[in-house]
Amino acid sequence: MRKNFLLLALMVAGSALAQSEAAGEVMKTLRQVNNYFMMKYADPTLPTNINRVRPSSLWTRAVYYEGLMALNEIDNDPRYIDYTDRWGNFHKWTPRNGVKTNDADDQCCGQTYFERYMQSGGEEKIKPILENLNNQMQTPNDKKPEAEGSLYGWWTWIDAIQMAMPVYMQAYKVTGERKYADHAMKMYLWTRNTLAGGLFNTKEGLWWRDKDYVAPYQTPDGKNCYWSRGNGWVYMALARVMQFTPDDEAHRESYVGDFLKMSEGLLNCQREDGSWNVSLAAPSNYGQEGSEGPEMTGTSLFIGGMAYGVRTGLLDAETYLPAILRGWAAMKHAVHDDTGFVGYLQGTGSKPEDGGVITYNSVPDFEDFGYGCWLWGAAELHALVVWLEQGSSDIRQLTVGQAASTMLYDLLGRRVAQPVKGHTYIRNGRSVRW
Repeated sequence: MRKNFLLLALMVAGSALAQSEAAGEVMKTLRQVNNYFMMKYADPTLPTNINRVRPSSLWTRAVYYEGLMALNEIDNDPRYIDYTDRWGNFHKWTPRNGVKTNDADDQCCGQTYFERYMQSGGEEKIKPILENLNNQMQTPNDKKPEAEGSLYGWWTWIDAIQMAMPVYMQAYKVTGERKYADHAMKMYLWTRNTLAGGLFNTKEGLWWRDKDYVAPYQTPDGKNCYWSRGNGWVYMALARVMQFTPDDEAHRESYVGDFLKMSEGLLNCQREDGSWNVSLAAPSNYGQEGSEGPEMTGTSLFIGGMAYGVRTGLLDAETYLPAILRGWAAMKHAVHDDTGFVGYLQGTGSKPEDGGVITYNSVPDFEDFGYGCWLWGAAELHALVVWLEQGSSDIRQLTVGQAASTMLYDLLGRRVAQPVKGHTYIRNGRSVRW
């Protein structure tokens, strides 16, 4: 896609974002939201006691750390690293339930383990997760998932694509071993095309949730049922995975194609207020009775993915920038100005009707992953704003593809204007040590 930076800058200059939500204001809100979470959960080693006690390495907390690492890349703060390393050290940088687990939810914490390894080294941070992935790659995918003690180790629900696929691609990037990228693609294509007839509806660009919610799974009003956050997980995963797939990488074209299909499908489902419902194709489905309409976990992931797509040249700015701006307005509206609390977060579940009543003041069962989603989406939005603000007259004359060959991106795929000595970046699809 060809686009002119000056045109984009003019578009932003005429928007409410440039008038009142420039990069500094986005950062202010990011910090406020994260401070709320870190103050409320001051000890990252404590288990989560919701219905039953679970260790803080479970997937809900791991998603929060994805958001925190995204914030740290643009707002380097020793508090973030200390908070993360206390958590990682406590869990011995090991997947939840040990190195033999095949559950993607258990592997999600590995994304942050790899991030910290790429930032500061330390083989202890990635040795257990590499052992875990090597074990999973040897697990046959021929057991029934309901069987007791099943070794069924592939992704039978779309959330798993976000929980685990970036881990495989990080392993590929760190080790240079193609087996990790190839196995990730193998599992992804099985979920996409084979499981229950294939979970990705390419005609609508949206995903059925899992093997139990496939076509013709519909809402009570006869609409196809595509769960907002489930689709958000896939969209986030594709954005994160593409940073580790160079232009000539064998699987990149497939990831880009699905990202573009999803972007179009999601654009068609956005509400006028910039948010998305819990059920994407059913505009009257707000979830449980009493919910008010907007839902922020899905909305944040969609805005983060679209911001990444525009900034990296995958998405047409003229088409998607207005949607991004409306989405940010919805994300900002959900934040309580006095505390940093984020409203409209859906709790855990497997379909739109799950997760409790969703309102401006409602507190979901698990807060951590919702804050991770919001932080990641807002951090990507911040990166887009900075990218637009810093476009030089020389860069304006280049296509995005030409400019990309000279630009540095952080390990989350965001452009870096001021690289830090000793950090690892991506340039032209390759990792470089600054």
